Amino acid sequence: KGLNKPVKLKKELAQLLGASELPRTEITKKLWVHIKANKLQTKTEKGKPSGEGKFIVADKALLSVFKNTNTKSKSGSVTDLRNMKEGDTINMMQMASVVSANIE
Repeated sequence: KGLNKPVKLKKELAQLLGASELPRTEITKKLWVHIKANKLQTKTEKGKPSGEGKFIVADKALLSVFKNTNTKSKSGSVTDLRNMKEGDTINMMQMASVVSANIE
């Protein structure tokens, strides 16, 4: 139930994670495995990948997933990543929006 219930992944996320269905908790874990393995974190919004920090740098694989994201939170905050380019960053707090936008 809840976060542990498997959900269907959209095509790009399924390709990146190697599964067509996963619980939200596993989606997040697997995304972080990719981010950490490829040192796709930076301390500044426009920084280069350094392996640490609160910003996530879009590589080719993440970009295909990020570009599916255009969501509005309950508080009214909009996360629109459709125009991202490789090397652009997102704040790690936007990962929940990315996951939500990439499941069916």
